[in-house]
Amino acid sequence: MFRSIRWRIAIPYLFVILLATATLTLFSSNLVQQTYLADLEAKLAAEARLLSDALGPLLSESSTVQQIQPLAKRWGKLLEARVTIIRADGAVLGDSHENPEFMENHLDRPEVQQALARGLGVSIRYSRTMGYRMMYVAVPVRGDGRVVGIVRIALPLTQIETSVARLRRSVMAASLMTAFLAGLLAFLIAEQLARRLRELVSLVERMARGNLGVRILRPSKDELGQLAEAFNRMGEELQARMEALADRQKTLVTVLNYMADGVVITDSSERIRLINPAAARILGVSEKEAIGRRFVAVVRDHQIVEIWRRCQEKGEEQSNTVEMVGHGPFLRVIATPLGAGARDGCLTLLQDLTQIRRLETVRRDFISNISHELRTPMAALKALVETLRESAMEDPKTARRFLDRMETEVESLTRLVEELLELSRIEAGHAPMRLAPATLAEIVLPPLERLRLQAERAGLTLTVDLPSDLPPVLADVEQMQKVVANLLHNAIKFTPAGGRITIRAYAAKEAPQQPEVIVEVADTGIGIPAEHLPRIFERFYKVDRARSGSGTGLGLAIAKHIVQAHGGRIWAESVEGQGSTFYFALPASSF
Repeated sequence: MFRSIRWRIAIPYLFVILLATATLTLFSSNLVQQTYLADLEAKLAAEARLLSDALGPLLSESSTVQQIQPLAKRWGKLLEARVTIIRADGAVLGDSHENPEFMENHLDRPEVQQALARGLGVSIRYSRTMGYRMMYVAVPVRGDGRVVGIVRIALPLTQIETSVARLRRSVMAASLMTAFLAGLLAFLIAEQLARRLRELVSLVERMARGNLGVRILRPSKDELGQLAEAFNRMGEELQARMEALADRQKTLVTVLNYMADGVVITDSSERIRLINPAAARILGVSEKEAIGRRFVAVVRDHQIVEIWRRCQEKGEEQSNTVEMVGHGPFLRVIATPLGAGARDGCLTLLQDLTQIRRLETVRRDFISNISHELRTPMAALKALVETLRESAMEDPKTARRFLDRMETEVESLTRLVEELLELSRIEAGHAPMRLAPATLAEIVLPPLERLRLQAERAGLTLTVDLPSDLPPVLADVEQMQKVVANLLHNAIKFTPAGGRITIRAYAAKEAPQQPEVIVEVADTGIGIPAEHLPRIFERFYKVDRARSGSGTGLGLAIAKHIVQAHGGRIWAESVEGQGSTFYFALPASSF
């Protein structure tokens, strides 16, 4: 019960009120009793002095009970009090309520002693004779200039005690009523305060559950109102901060989800607390599986684990490049401690450098290939020039033959440069495509006719299958003719005599986004080894330089970029020793 602020306020308040009313009741009743006693004492003292003055001439040492007793009786009846007349030696000569002959000597009574000593004696005590408490007031009786006796008047205190008890009951009843009303008022005030505090607690609990938009409406002007205003300000500031944190978290999650580098965060117990999709893809696990598991169990690569271990042990950033076991990606691994040291956790960054490494390989191959392609004609030109300078100038026929050879090499260099420039323009988008609806016959037949004679000289059979009901394609005819010419030229060059080259076109059965028309150039030549097939569309790439002839190695690269510029696709299939098939697909025209 005392856990509620309502009772913690109301009960002490009620206790204080009850204590105050009880104290007030006792004080007031005692004060009234003392006032009554003082008034009664003054009244009895006055009456006793009157009797003393009247008794002075009548009382002497020779006075007897028979003389004085009637006076005591008469005065007691008149005053409605007990009147006792005592001789100076303490003998009782008269008493209004008892027979003095049977009464003991009263010289030792307190009021008698006080009267003889101070002229007035007062005593309140229980009367064994009367059987209740009484107030006794005694004054000396003087005769002939000396004390000849004492007159004493007494009244019972039952009436005063009854009045005081009645007063106490009345005051106590009033006090209890006042205490009840005050307690009820204290309870109502405490309940109002507790209700407002309960409302505040309810709002705080709702805020703790995530509802940061709750506010206290119409706060009062007292201290609770100030608390409510402070709560509202706190809620607004907390909501603003939480929204800012949510925005930051959303931004961070977006960055982590879409960044190309893998991020893995581990805690002090070496368990993964965060892993982004890139890291999950690199490590070959799902994010759900990785969270909560140990880093070593998820990574399963000793090189990455070693870098992470060094970061854990030294508390410093560690980095190195690794190639994952089993022909995995080539990675740069950076492990950084979180906080003051690795005991607070570790952030491991996995940068996939596989593409960069492949591009570096392509760059080296490109430099090697172009160096090779330039070295052969340049060496031939140099040898021809030197021979011509030394001896062939005097022989016109030989000189003419050497000049023809030089012209051939220069044309080869020119063709190489032109193809490089054309490839560069296509890759950079500086060779605009003049796209228009065109039939497959317009694209395929012209280069086929130009190369038919070359195929016949090589002893090859050309077959064409172009259905008339094929839809037109959206293409730059001149550029696509270059693609067909390149594919046909390669097929003729790598197909032995007696072989067959087939060109056919057909509509794609399941186009990925829109209708397509596929053209394939199939031969029965030497084929392409499977390990070389993914790279045949790279510039200068040649499967077998010893058997590749005089080509530049740029034809398929140019064909690839022309097809892609049309929004199409190009690919190849081959079985070594059985032949190759090259395909390209172009979007069908909707006009």
